[in-house]
Amino acid sequence: MSRTMSKKRLLVGLAAAGVLGVGIAAPTVAFAEGGSTPTPSASSEAGKGTDRQSERADRQHEFAEALAKELDVDTDKVTAALEKVREQHRDRAKGERPERPSAEDRQEKLAERLAQAVKDGKLTQEQADAITKAVESGVFPGPGGPGHRGGPDGPAGR
Repeated sequence: MSRTMSKKRLLVGLAAAGVLGVGIAAPTVAFAEGGSTPTPSASSEAGKGTDRQSERADRQHEFAEALAKELDVDTDKVTAALEKVREQHRDRAKGERPERPSAEDRQEKLAERLAQAVKDGKLTQEQADAITKAVESGVFPGPGGPGHRGGPDGPAGR
């Protein structure tokens, strides 16, 4: 009986090995039949960058044309506007961001907007005072407020 058990185990092991072998070999064979990948030469590597650049320029030109047509604006104007936005984005990525207003300036502007809202009848003076008090006490999130960099719950405070 132990001999028949060992034969069964041997057959099950061989079947599992066969399934595993086919599972590994099939993708390898399929990949080999798919064609060989040529090794790039030095000249094709140099041309690759210019091909990508020209393809990108073509896509950008097509985008500008489509946008100009949709907006019923001259294509040159759209292209110039897109280039201006790209340049601003590059400047921001380099760290040349416009200076942020100070906390006092932001509070002053908020006070002006709240005063205008009270004048326009959108808020009462009590509501504007409550908002001002909430901002000063740090209830509203923002730079330096709770949950942001430098705030009590931000990364620096942990």
